[in-house]
Amino acid sequence: MRISLRDKYLSSQRFNRYLISVQNDNKKAKKLYKANLRLAQAFHPLISQFEVVLRNSITNNLTLHFNDTDWIINEVNGFMNDNSLSTSNYFLKNNISKTIANLHRRRIQVTSGKVISDQSFGVWVSLFLPHHYRLLNGQIIHIFPYKPATESRASLYTKLSKIRDFRNRVNHCEPICFNQNNIDCSEAQAILDTIYDLINWIDPNLTKFFREIDNVRNKIAFITNI
Repeated sequence: MRISLRDKYLSSQRFNRYLISVQNDNKKAKKLYKANLRLAQAFHPLISQFEVVLRNSITNNLTLHFNDTDWIINEVNGFMNDNSLSTSNYFLKNNISKTIANLHRRRIQVTSGKVISDQSFGVWVSLFLPHHYRLLNGQIIHIFPYKPATESRASLYTKLSKIRDFRNRVNHCEPICFNQNNIDCSEAQAILDTIYDLINWIDPNLTKFFREIDNVRNKIAFITNI
């Protein structure tokens, strides 16, 4: 891409960080910029499939807890409406209600499956916040039957939040190959390790599938050698 096009559509400010990290070597900066995109691309299938596993594990757990396959709809007037959640502005209730209203507006039949699939990663992570966790009697920690005894609600929430925040950065095309102005993929590597830890704690048999779609390590190695 010509510099004039790059500065106009990608912005010189965005690209300058790459230039600084390689001592203003324009050729290396372009190589690094593209490598960062490929690293982000490699994370997409892992994070998206992890989200599916997390979502379905929580859904299965709460279906048993409430003895209700439609809990996500019915609990809008249940635990999601508890007075204690006023301080969080009824985050869950509002998100579920919005989905239901949108389905009605589009004249699509409201089903639990459609409501569940429409929820963001942040909704599932929020269930590990203290106010939701307490109302669920801590049930959702059991989606991690293989976790070490040292792992708690708080530590799991921290790990899930880091994955969520990293996912958002990837989706907004932010660089994930820096530590300040130095080329450094240690954060990306840490996120990868965390994903595998959580997958193993849900079900170690899932690891093989994730290894088969994982190309992150190769992309990290390429960036490290630029």
